[in-house]
Amino acid sequence: MSVIVENLSFAYDSRPVLDSVSFVAERGHFLSVLGANGVGKSTLFRCILGLLKGYRGSIWVEDQDVRHLSPREMAKRIAYIPQSHDPSFNYTVFDMVLMGTTGQVAAVSSPGKKQMALAEQAIERLGITALHNRGFNQISGGERQLTMIARALAQNAHVLILDEPTANLDFGNQIKVLSRIRSLAEEGYTVIQATHNPDQTFLFSDRILALKDGRVLASGSPSEIVSTDLMQTLYGVDIAVQSLYDDTVRVCIPKAAIQRPVR
Repeated sequence: MSVIVENLSFAYDSRPVLDSVSFVAERGHFLSVLGANGVGKSTLFRCILGLLKGYRGSIWVEDQDVRHLSPREMAKRIAYIPQSHDPSFNYTVFDMVLMGTTGQVAAVSSPGKKQMALAEQAIERLGITALHNRGFNQISGGERQLTMIARALAQNAHVLILDEPTANLDFGNQIKVLSRIRSLAEEGYTVIQATHNPDQTFLFSDRILALKDGRVLASGSPSEIVSTDLMQTLYGVDIAVQSLYDDTVRVCIPKAAIQRPVR
């Protein structure tokens, strides 16, 4: 197992956010954490990343208790890809990716040939070689996300945590980014993403963790999880889950749209 979370509970002051959350993310699997705004997805990630310490329960990453790992040791195991990133300076794509190797060198040292080679390899793997010398602030949202994923690969960690990686992308870039992430899971990375999109979870995920009010509402494979009852409970709206192509695809459709007269 790559990431094990057992009975995780966390509260901000007296306000509980997570309540006895347990799950396993296996190596080579793509796990999607699904839920409405404010259910605790970001707090869950901060606990796993070691940024929040006051939790109850346990978190293990590659057989190590997160509580006992230094930031440098964490960086060897987990790479985090935020929803968006806007640096103050217009670094090149190569420089942005190279920043992922900072945990591999001493504080007063510069990246060497090994780190530069890792950055080049990551850029090539993500198919963004043409962006090598482009300014990060001058490329599209989808290209930025691919750059951030490349930076995570250069970090040389094998657990990738992504916070709503397609939230600000158009449909085409959503597919490109998720396809790349899916291929990384198939290569052996452990991938955990937070998302609001149940259709994406069905198409790309191996497992789904559905959170509501800080608790695990359901957990399992997409075919087990994506149902009308669960989606209505999760989001509090009337939704119909429709199966397409002999149930190889499921989509969530608002019932108000189904009932609207055809024009």
